Amino acid sequence: MLYWPVTFIRLSMSFNEKFDQHGAWRREFALRLKLLAEWMKDHDLLDAAVEERLHRLESQVRSDKVMVAFVAEFSRGKSELINAIFFAGYGRRIMPASAGRTTMCPTELGYDADVPPCLRLLPIETRLQTQALMEWRMAPEKWTRIDLDVNDPAQLAQALEKVAEVRHVTQDEARALGFWHDSSPDDNPLVGADGLIEVPKWRHALINIAHPLLKQGLVILDTPGLNAIGAEPELTVSLIPQAHAVVFILAADTGVTKSDLSIWREHLITEGDATDARLVVLNKIDTLWDALSTPEQVQAQIDRQRATSAEILGLPESQVIPVSAQKGLVAKVTRDNSLLKASCLPALEQALGQGVMGQRQKILRSAVAGGIGELRIEAGRAMHIRRRDLAEQMIELRGLRGKNISVIKHMRTRIEQEQTEFDGSGAKIYAVRSVHLKLLREVFNLLSTPTLRAELAELTHTLKQPGIKLGVKKAYGQTFSRLREGLQKAQIISGEIQSMLAASFRQLNTEFSFSLQATQEPELTRYAHDLEQIERSHLQYLGVSNVLKLSQAEFSERLVRALATRLRVVYESALGEVELWNKSAASQLDAQLRERRRNFGRRLEAIERIQQAASGLDERIAEIDEQEGVLNELDAKLTELTSHLMSASAPQLKTPDFFIATENAALPQVA
Repeated sequence: MLYWPVTFIRLSMSFNEKFDQHGAWRREFALRLKLLAEWMKDHDLLDAAVEERLHRLESQVRSDKVMVAFVAEFSRGKSELINAIFFAGYGRRIMPASAGRTTMCPTELGYDADVPPCLRLLPIETRLQTQALMEWRMAPEKWTRIDLDVNDPAQLAQALEKVAEVRHVTQDEARALGFWHDSSPDDNPLVGADGLIEVPKWRHALINIAHPLLKQGLVILDTPGLNAIGAEPELTVSLIPQAHAVVFILAADTGVTKSDLSIWREHLITEGDATDARLVVLNKIDTLWDALSTPEQVQAQIDRQRATSAEILGLPESQVIPVSAQKGLVAKVTRDNSLLKASCLPALEQALGQGVMGQRQKILRSAVAGGIGELRIEAGRAMHIRRRDLAEQMIELRGLRGKNISVIKHMRTRIEQEQTEFDGSGAKIYAVRSVHLKLLREVFNLLSTPTLRAELAELTHTLKQPGIKLGVKKAYGQTFSRLREGLQKAQIISGEIQSMLAASFRQLNTEFSFSLQATQEPELTRYAHDLEQIERSHLQYLGVSNVLKLSQAEFSERLVRALATRLRVVYESALGEVELWNKSAASQLDAQLRERRRNFGRRLEAIERIQQAASGLDERIAEIDEQEGVLNELDAKLTELTSHLMSASAPQLKTPDFFIATENAALPQVA
């Protein structure tokens, strides 16, 4: 019987436990958000902008992913570390972790409910074509798929051994695939007795399994060594930089080697980047356990390696964690507490739990709080309109007390005249929308895919030139300058739209007694920070070590496609902000037009009832009093619901009473 040994490892499960609690918070939050949407719909508070904001919040919380990238040179125990942290519950190794090279291609482990459990493998030959990895993801027929039986650990482990498969190719084929460089003979792989060279069989692997942590949004990125990382531009300039945490693994017996330092400097650290999301694991400390040395001497040796590694990598010692992944895995499987403590694996899990998850929760909660605040304001406007209309009706009806029939009839005539004038004012309101949309189209154009493609044209042309590209950094600089200028221009136009809306809304408020408020334009300049990060990661990649790779047209084409894919995500996010802002302004106007028309109807209905019965006036006044009470209750309930969402506290790192039962139920049971 396979089970997750919760009782034994719960003290060392700070990352897993915190991730589990984070997932529970996300599910509860999404459910409460859905209930809020249903409540608002039932009470006619759900206009287009509010509905869009609710949908985005729910989608953001439900689909939130946390990517942890494990990066190392070959034979550092990276796959074993993944087994120890995430898969010990299977009672055996799941990721291949034998002696020598294991993971030969970048491997992503995640969960997609729409895809059955499977391993998908992209053939290495796709490197001969120019499509970016993101584009290949959209072509599932190009991947080799192997179904996985998550209830059979042996079958699962056997299937995942595919990521370690290799091919033997000629030197020309290795050169075309990016694994052989005539200018860097020391970095080239060994040539076999048959004259062939060993290269990975697969370019990328995607593993989809319903592991409890993966189901909650964890994505694990397992990367191969330096040669493979450098040959795959999208891995270096897109996937690794976007990971929420990077775990860099060294070997305790060797410390920071030349190739380790190359990976760190060329692919993991860029100037200006914060290093607090980088953890360095000094793995295989069990190789220093020496029967001829005292425990104190062994610990002193580990401490020296830790201090030296931290100094070389420019990190505080607290971010360099000595571990024995192999002993940690054995300890979890055999439930050996003393061995687990000696492996130091709990310290790494604690760092991951407090650092990665703590930071991710902080970012997500900040975004959610902002969204809920905007939601409260937009929904509050609808209630403000209703409250103002009720107040106007109350003043109007109280003014009719003691008046004769002719005065009441005159009031009806005046209301009908107001309604006719209002219905004829559509041209003014349409003009406001027309000018608004004209300016808005300029912003949409600046953030459109064709505009982005045009801005990248010069850089694409430079990268496609044959031979050494000495001006490529200049071309990058000019391209990103234009992109930043485009964002700034979009921000300026957005400001002009906001000013125009504010003036138009003031005019409409004066003329029709509306209560329109022009919302603050989206802060597009914050996307300049994303551009800066992308530019830094690419400029670092253009260092001396990759100059010769850039002389290959296919490699350069892949690089610019990877750049375009990542930039498109930034621009689509910025465009989404503008669209939501536009919806908010339009929905305000629509809501007030709708409420005003309803108000005319209610006023005419009240006059008619007063004309038909002497008691009609008092009844209508009593009804308005009652409606005001209902409105106050709605407002209080909205405040309660949104405040509860905004003040939701972070899940605590403690094991709830039901933790053991739910964890045992989460993993498949195998007889």
